[in-house]
Parts: sequence; structure tokens; C-alpha cells
Amino acid sequence: MASTPELSGLYYPNRFLLILFDALEEIMGRNGLNAILNMAGLSQFIDNPPPDNMEKGFDFAYISALNRALEEMYGPRGGRGLQLRLGRVLFAQGLANFGALVGASDLAFKVLPLQAKLKAGLPAVAKVFDSLSDQTSYVRDPGGEQYHYIIERCSMCWGRSVARPGGFIAAGIIEESLRWLSGGQTFRVDQMTCMGMGHNNCTFQVYKEPIG
Repeated sequence: MASTPELSGLYYPNRFLLILFDALEEIMGRNGLNAILNMAGLSQFIDNPPPDNMEKGFDFAYISALNRALEEMYGPRGGRGLQLRLGRVLFAQGLANFGALVGASDLAFKVLPLQAKLKAGLPAVAKVFDSLSDQTSYVRDPGGEQYHYIIERCSMCWGRSVARPGGFIAAGIIEESLRWLSGGQTFRVDQMTCMGMGHNNCTFQVYKEPIG
């Protein structure tokens, strides 16, 4: 069993942690969840889940430790697949109901052209995290075929030094949010930079046109 991660002092709401654990359990089963928590040094949460509230109590270091544990247990490729699935389930099961995204289910939003939905909806996803947590992120349109989704204070590689980008949970969240905003279409999301590799931020290239 790993030691408890050194805390960052940066937090998500406790409810995010509950959504995360529910998503992990859906993907891996209860025994798989417990094994990952032990490997990540988070065994204290096995029998004592956090309160279901929006208080900031879920440290960024916990996400980083979970990422590391998934990669160690399943290897880089298997860990990547699980992290992507985890991000998708996180958005679908909980994050779509938060704050700035609620209006995206209104009829006035649904009848907008696709590109107008993306232009309004993608920054709203970043705003959810900025308004409820210590994550800092925003969306930039450099022109051309992609948006840039930029995370300047990132939990996924917090305190880690990695050889390749590791923000697959965020990529999964972005992919699923675009599917939800567009009414079911799939978009390509590639990570361009990673703070764990020494870059200044974690930047994701989000293609404006759906796949296929």
C-alpha cells in the first residue's frame, strides 16, 4: 500500500470526489476501486467517503495519485483508456448538471448551429471548474480548425514528472462535454502540452468539426 500523497493545498469540491469514486466503481467494480485506492495511498476513503457537499476538500494530489496508480496497475496504454473512460463517465454522471452548463439543456441552446454551441459551451465547461474549484482553465480560439482548452493549474500531473502527456481524464471530460453539447457527435481531442513534462500549462487541442 502506498503512502498518503503530499497535499497540494488546492482543492475540488467533495462532491467531485464522490462522482469520481462512483465512476471508478462503475468501470472497475468495487474490488477494483479499493485496489486502486490502496495503490494510490488513499485507503482512508475505502470505508469513509467524503461528505456529499460542495466544500473544497478533495486535494489535487489525490487525482495525481489516482492517475499514477491506474498507470502502474494497467500500464500506460491501459491506464490511458481507463482515464479517458473515467473522464467521460465523470461528465455524463455529474458535471453536466453543474452551474454554467445547466443552460445548455434549454431549447434556445439546442436550436443553435453546431459551431455556436461549441463556442459558447466549451468555455462554460472551463467555467464550471474555475467557479467551483482551485483549477484554473480557459478556452482560446487561435483561428483555424481547433480550439485550445488550457489548464494553468492542473491536478492530473500535480507533483509528477512524466515522459508523455497524462491528462486523459480531462480529455475524456472534454470529449464527453462536446458529445453532450452537440447532441451526440464525436470530436477529436489531443493534448499538446503537459506541466508534468515541464511545460507552462496543460493544453488540449479540440477540433471544431466532428469526426466522420
